[in-house]
Amino acid sequence: MTHNNELEKTLWAAADKLRSNMDAAEYKHVVLGLIFLKYISDAFNNLYQKLVENKGEYEGADPEDADEYLANNVFFVPETARWQYLQDRAKQPKIGKFLDDAMDAIERINPPLKGVLPKIYADPELNKQRLGELIDLIGTIGFQQDALKSQDLLGRVYEYFLGQFADAEGKKGGQFYTPASIVKLLVEMIEPFNGRVYDGCCGSGGMFVQSEKFVLNHQGNIKDLSIYGQESNPTTLRLARMNLAIRGIDAQLELGDTFLNDRHPDLKADFVLANPPFNVSDWSGEQLRDDIRWKYGVPPVGNANYAWLQHFAHKLSPTGTAGIVLANGSMNSNTGGEGEIRKNMIEAGIVDCMVALPAQLFYNTMIPACLWFLARDRSTGGVHSRLDFRNRSNEILFIDARKLGTMVTRRNRAFTDEDIAKISGTYHAWRGEGGKYADVPGFCKAATLDEVRRSKALLAEARQEVVAAGHPVADKIQVGIMVEIPAAAQMADLFAKEVDFFSVGTNDLTQYTMAAERTSEKMAYLADPCHPAVVRQIKRVIEEGHKAGIWIGVCGEMAGDPEAAPILLGLGLDEFSLAAPGIPHLKAVLREWSYRDAQKIAAEVINLENGQAVREHVRNHKP
Repeated sequence: MTHNNELEKTLWAAADKLRSNMDAAEYKHVVLGLIFLKYISDAFNNLYQKLVENKGEYEGADPEDADEYLANNVFFVPETARWQYLQDRAKQPKIGKFLDDAMDAIERINPPLKGVLPKIYADPELNKQRLGELIDLIGTIGFQQDALKSQDLLGRVYEYFLGQFADAEGKKGGQFYTPASIVKLLVEMIEPFNGRVYDGCCGSGGMFVQSEKFVLNHQGNIKDLSIYGQESNPTTLRLARMNLAIRGIDAQLELGDTFLNDRHPDLKADFVLANPPFNVSDWSGEQLRDDIRWKYGVPPVGNANYAWLQHFAHKLSPTGTAGIVLANGSMNSNTGGEGEIRKNMIEAGIVDCMVALPAQLFYNTMIPACLWFLARDRSTGGVHSRLDFRNRSNEILFIDARKLGTMVTRRNRAFTDEDIAKISGTYHAWRGEGGKYADVPGFCKAATLDEVRRSKALLAEARQEVVAAGHPVADKIQVGIMVEIPAAAQMADLFAKEVDFFSVGTNDLTQYTMAAERTSEKMAYLADPCHPAVVRQIKRVIEEGHKAGIWIGVCGEMAGDPEAAPILLGLGLDEFSLAAPGIPHLKAVLREWSYRDAQKIAAEVINLENGQAVREHVRNHKP
């Protein structure tokens, strides 16, 4: 959070002390339910005082008439559910029952809140003394005459508590909360000023909250946004509805399995913002083989990543844009036809930008993640009709953000505002929104097929010049590409159609993949070409090259590495390129391995955790 959050920190520290033996997963609903109750009671009280004064537009109004509050978009709070009434009884043994009854009463008189509020306070396992202390603590928030300030403060506290509970719950926390800096980056990238915003796995609603903040921060009108969401977990959906209600955000949030029961079947969204669960195997894919959403290919039954991608692409309006968080493997996986789906999406011109994220951004997983940005119309500004975007139909922007972010705890990293501005500003400049875009080695690259095609044309021109000068020239000159950055590896399937060979420069590929400077004394140990992340990149390049009928070589230190040699052989490498003195030793190493054993070791090491584990595995299984 960029604002001063000392109050939030103080409140969290105090609330956490009251948790006693209760798990964070349970305590979360106790606390967040009270924060919500405090908010609607404050909002009610502000309007109640105006009605009691009986002046101006409120002259003749009845302070106890629920319709007066409905007309002002304020929830009516019955007398026995008002915060002061409950706080006055906070020390009584029956405070839990008073709270449950209060939640019931609020839901009865406010139909939009039916099924939203927690009724857990009478639970005998909940320490009533601690509950009373918690009520007193939350009672210190708000009570301002300025309703907007009260709303903002309570909203900030709610958001901060969501993040802290997600951190406390670890893996389970990621099911309802996406870290704020990631959400902010997504929103800053796609800029949802107006139109329909959709999230088919909305969790606690963070994407929608940040969209509202974006509009307000840019002097827009929040009424220009229409919010649509779906969530399969009913408990999480209640968190989302409370989260949005605190901020007065109207939204159509529905409960259900997005794949099996899309509750917004006819929606075409201007903006999609989503962080679906990574690598889900049990997503009912076998029941959806013929689904209309699979325009680019049928996703594998055992992994939902490309089902999510295509679902969100299906939801886009003709000018819509999407920002989606997925596991890093979605950029290069070929399992179950995923490579073909990715190829079809790229060739259809719907993939606009890819961002590789640093590790430790998420509470629930250590799996490397990336951001996919999709755009239906890349020839114009699309839904951003106020902006004159350039035509980028033949390009994809790759951004490597793995070196960015700051550790905020021992376990977790977050993007700073400067990081977010750097990434989003690069994307905006590339789209043509202002500012000058330029490739930055190790950070961003605008990859185009046209570049490759132009290089081939220049070679043809040079050949003609040599022939015209009377020099002998081979009939066929092989043209290749140096694969030295992850972006080139990800685009290998397309580049392979344009060249005769690939040469993998393992020194740079390792350095950029691992975000580690190999010439640095402190960082060099991280730049291990045997790391599975690097091996997987090379595997993809070899596979895609062979599919296209071209040969693949490897150069750099890895080519002469005796522990890497059997791996490269097993992956199907065609050529090792190394200095002459190292050739005899490499030949001796390769002769020790049969091709079958090399294939086996290559298949095994890509699933290990790090380069050291790979090297030990090779040494331990040497024939």
